[in-house]
Amino acid sequence: MSAPDLIRIVSRSSPMALAQVERVRAELTSLHPGIRTEVVPVTTSGDRWMGDLAKLGGKGAFTKEVDAALIAGEADLAVHCVKDVPADRPLPAGTTFAAFLERDDIRDALIHPEGLTLDELPAGTRVGTSSVRRIAQLAASHPELECVPMRGNANRRLEKLAAGDADALLLAVSGLERIGRADVISEVLSVETMCPPIGAGILALQCREDDTATIDAVSGLGDPAAHREATAERMFLHVLQGHCNSPIAGYARAERSGDLSLRARVFTPDGKRVLNAHEWAGPLDPATLGTSVAVALLRQGARELIDGIAH
Repeated sequence: MSAPDLIRIVSRSSPMALAQVERVRAELTSLHPGIRTEVVPVTTSGDRWMGDLAKLGGKGAFTKEVDAALIAGEADLAVHCVKDVPADRPLPAGTTFAAFLERDDIRDALIHPEGLTLDELPAGTRVGTSSVRRIAQLAASHPELECVPMRGNANRRLEKLAAGDADALLLAVSGLERIGRADVISEVLSVETMCPPIGAGILALQCREDDTATIDAVSGLGDPAAHREATAERMFLHVLQGHCNSPIAGYARAERSGDLSLRARVFTPDGKRVLNAHEWAGPLDPATLGTSVAVALLRQGARELIDGIAH
């Protein structure tokens, strides 16, 4: 089947989301020089709402309008951060992931105006973040620090830091790199210090299932390792059925040898209880690995822990 002449790409209208689209456009142009692309920006309810995401239905608030434009035929391709796509329910009917791009850095970064590291922050330092995952892990490792709510895109959060709304910030390394602001990073936190969210650093390309021309055109952008890692992580989250207030973290890693592992954690919001699981796939396929790690955590009491958190 011949490639389409034009691919309309729908995306959130934030600077970071549009930077992600530019990456896709560049890779697509390199793969298919004759294809033209057009950006269809949308502002999602998650972008407009600065309160508790749980009141909007969680992470789906960042994808609902994008999905709607794709399903309605107003666009041909959607670019998503995998971490923002709910895994506790299927993709919208009639859509599919056509490719997962090569994974970016999965780690979190600390931003402090004076360049202090996490361990150097004095007691009472106000760290800006609204992530229940980050809050729980900071409570466990640095209980002397204070987390203050901080929503908005990365540029907006940096503005709030400069305005004194917080003393330090936690943001994703990959996001800062995408908007060209890696210069503000004081410290890149190891995955042992701050376990990343499911799907961190992976961009997914979503199409309508019946649009085989677009699927064929963009599937060549996919990275096999990212596909295996995303599949394992999303199946893990699907089986665990966590909600948006559940502090859940984890990441899969595909080795060059072909081996695949998945490490995952579930926390209480105060960080006082942490459940851990880490398994290697061996003969297991990625989805089975994700299921196995979720079951291991459920056996440790993850269901009761998750259901005991208000949402």
